[in-house]
Amino acid sequence: MQAALIPETDPALYRKALGCFATGVAVVTTVTAAGAPVGLTVNSFSSVSLEPALVLWSLRRQSSACEIFSQASCFAVNLLQSAQEDISTRFASRGAEKFEGLRIRHGLDGVPLLPDCVAAFECRTVRTHIEGDHLLFIGRVERFTLHPDTEPLIYCRGAYARRQSGVHCT
Repeated sequence: MQAALIPETDPALYRKALGCFATGVAVVTTVTAAGAPVGLTVNSFSSVSLEPALVLWSLRRQSSACEIFSQASCFAVNLLQSAQEDISTRFASRGAEKFEGLRIRHGLDGVPLLPDCVAAFECRTVRTHIEGDHLLFIGRVERFTLHPDTEPLIYCRGAYARRQSGVHCT
């Protein structure tokens, strides 16, 4: 089957094409000015630079959390492990009790760090940038934790990928 050239003006097919790129799943966390924890599931996480250590993630500008994150000086990117689909789903929802029952640790400026993640990056916000319908966050990694023997949670084509003799998209 030959690939068809599709105009970029077809948003549904554009989104479907983007969904073919397998990504890790992360929960980005911060705290409000009053110290309340905030978090949401993203797959828009990427490394920007090794020296200095910079990462990037993005958030839809219409998100109710956009103002909170744009005013925060720090955030954490918690890379989920394959057994944490429930955490991904919890933080993708609009519920207010996302942190209930979790054994969180506190990172830079009290930012919540989720338990048992593949890795967690504690970052200071260096820059935000509006581009299209998203706000880009660039953070300088101040410190991180790593559990290298843990399998990451992978998302592709609208579903979590299953591992069978190597990570693949279902």
